[in-house]
Amino acid sequence: MAKKKDELSLITDTPEEGFEVAVQLARKGVTTTQPDKDVLFMLRDVYSKDPDALIASSHVIAVHYQTVAEANNYWRE
Repeated sequence: MAKKKDELSLITDTPEEGFEVAVQLARKGVTTTQPDKDVLFMLRDVYSKDPDALIASSHVIAVHYQTVAEANNYWRE
């Protein structure tokens, strides 16, 4: 599937690519919510050591992956 470098699509060739899209969506959500790069990088040191924050970020990725999987019919024959 030919895509531009910064172009995101829910349609992927494999479940693994779908997971990568889910991670990209989660990261994009964080940078959209906190556009100040200095604050973003300062806070990263805090939440990267907080188990609750890490679990929450995993949950966000899982929800995005569920959406990508649904778009690609990963769970259907």
